[in-house]
Amino acid sequence: METKLSIIIPVYREAALISGTIQALLDLKNFFPFEIIVSDGEKDLSTLNHLKKNKPISNSHRVRLISSPKGRGFQLNAGAKAASGELLFFLHADTRIDQKGMDLMIKTWQGHGGPFFCGAFDLHIDSEKKVFRMIEKIASARSRFTKIPYGDQGIFMSRQLFDKIDGFPNIPIMEDVGMMSKIKKNGVNPIFLPHPIATSARRWKDQGILFTTFRNWLLICLYILGVPPRVLTKYY
Repeated sequence: METKLSIIIPVYREAALISGTIQALLDLKNFFPFEIIVSDGEKDLSTLNHLKKNKPISNSHRVRLISSPKGRGFQLNAGAKAASGELLFFLHADTRIDQKGMDLMIKTWQGHGGPFFCGAFDLHIDSEKKVFRMIEKIASARSRFTKIPYGDQGIFMSRQLFDKIDGFPNIPIMEDVGMMSKIKKNGVNPIFLPHPIATSARRWKDQGILFTTFRNWLLICLYILGVPPRVLTKYY
């Protein structure tokens, strides 16, 4: 069957969790034809080499492994270039979508899809700490107000729209903000699905909740003010 959905996952030293992310996708009851493209930006390709040892995944006709220059913008564009789907779904390696979320995305695409279709999910941080519930609500409200969702909300869009805006900016970080800013300039409003997509709390746990939240907000403000992404990577 012709591929309709391409799930593109950029990775960089994600061997510890990538197998679980891919297997969770393969386990979904999804009769919509799809492929999974893993785009590795590491020179040594440690994540791809790890996946090649996982026979159920590496032997799956749905999974494709590619290499790319380092940087999520480069990696996402490389994945999209290799993709054959009409709908592109950009998923972080530490983010999971459940059955209800997948069904809702496909249903929305089939009912409202068109040449300039795009959207994202609400954010859920995979932790029981109550402070994350506040961060989630703020993130979801912010994305709806600004019409700029972040990558950990699972951005999806039509191939036609992706090609029209010439893909993601080829930058190491803030590629999601740059992409959605271009979409806004083209007069396209993203659809926000009222369902959470779960992202790992690992960065907040490793670097501290307050520090990580403040740092993320500061980096976004600096990017909007024109600070080059290559400079911002020093603080990411």
